[in-house]
Formats: sequence, structure tokens, C-alpha cells
Amino acid sequence: MERIVNKSTVTNLIAVIIILTGYICPFYPEITKAIGFFAFSGAVTNWLAIHMLFEKVPLLYGSGIIPARFEEFKVSIKKLMMEQFFTLDNIEHFIERQEQEGSKVLNINPLLNAVDYEKIYEGLVSSIMNSSFGSMLMMMGGEEALLPLKQSFIEKMRHTLQDMVESDRFKHALQQSLNAHKIGEELTGKIEDVIDKRLSELTPQMVKEIVQAIIKEHLGWLVVWGGVFGGLLGALFGFA
Repeated sequence: MERIVNKSTVTNLIAVIIILTGYICPFYPEITKAIGFFAFSGAVTNWLAIHMLFEKVPLLYGSGIIPARFEEFKVSIKKLMMEQFFTLDNIEHFIERQEQEGSKVLNINPLLNAVDYEKIYEGLVSSIMNSSFGSMLMMMGGEEALLPLKQSFIEKMRHTLQDMVESDRFKHALQQSLNAHKIGEELTGKIEDVIDKRLSELTPQMVKEIVQAIIKEHLGWLVVWGGVFGGLLGALFGFA
């Protein structure tokens, strides 16, 4: 409220100076006093109205409206955030955009390098040896007969996987599995829970301070313009 107090103090001080000038100045004293009193009343009235928004004033019905209605303010804050910012459509579009951008720079090589091709080869050999071909291979040297094929098999498997993950079909299947709508619903629910938790911690004093911080710059000018228009009305009254 520092800026509001400064603007209010300066405006009221100017109005008081005009009033005193009307008592000591021989030129148009009544008009001068009217301008000063009207300006002072306009500034004080607006200052009191601003004060009544945030503070409870005894015997003045409707004062302290912001702290008194802080529950409604919390609901309005949540409604604004969920309906204007964290909508399901906005989150879905964000996720889809991130997926599209991510697919352009996705480097699958670390995943392919993490594959244990040795185990795949061993599994293939074990399957062959346990099949009807196993007895025939035993006659030709058993598993040792397949060793010359090991390196070429691993390279072929690596290239096959590389081609598979780079195919449009695989990318489409990956995007389908990343269901933006489902993720968006879950994310929206989590965001709403966070907002509810934070709003539940708000007190009337905190809500008052939030609103003051948003509109305090303009509240100070209400006092100034109250004094200006009051002075103009005083001048009209004096000349009437």
C-alpha cells in the first residue's frame, strides 16, 4: 500500500493547501475554497472506498469485502487457471507438439546399443539345438558349427532393428502408444490437485495481499483522480 499512501498523501496535501489558500488569498476565495474542499472530499472518499475493500471498518456495511469473500476468490482463481490455461485441449496440443518435435531428434542408437545381442544369439542357438535340427547339427559339430554365423547374425539383427525403429510404421505405433488425450487427462487431474492443495493453504490475509499486489498501482490513481474531478466539480460549483 506504499504507493497508494504516497499518492493519497500528496493529493490530500494539495487539496488542503488549496483550502488554506482560499482563506488567505484575496482573489476568488470562495471559488478557491470550493475547489479545495471538493478535491479533498473526492480524494478522501476514494481513499476510504479503497480502504474498505481490504479492511473491515466498524459500522460501515460491506467493508472488508475481499477478506470476507476470500473463499469465492479462491474458487475464481482455480476456475480461471483450469478454464483458461490448463485446459485439456491446451495440454493435449502441448503434448502432441512435443512428441512431433521430439520425433525429429530422437536418437534410438543408445537403446539399440543396450540390446544384448549375445543373449539373442545364444537363445537362437539353444532353440535350434532343442529342435529336430539339433541331432543333425550334433553330427556336424554341434553348436561349434554355428560359431562362424555369430558375428554376421549380430550385425544383421542390429541393422534389422535399426530399420524397424526408423520406419514410419514404428513411429506411428509409438505415437499411438503415447496417448496425448489420456496423458492430458491424468496431467490435468494432477495440476488440479496441486492447485486445490495450494489454494487450501491460502488465508484471507494472503488473498488480500494477492489482490492488493495486482491492483495497487491503479488504486493509487483512483485517489488522485478523485481529487482532480472533485476539484473540477468545486470550480463549477463556485462559478455557478
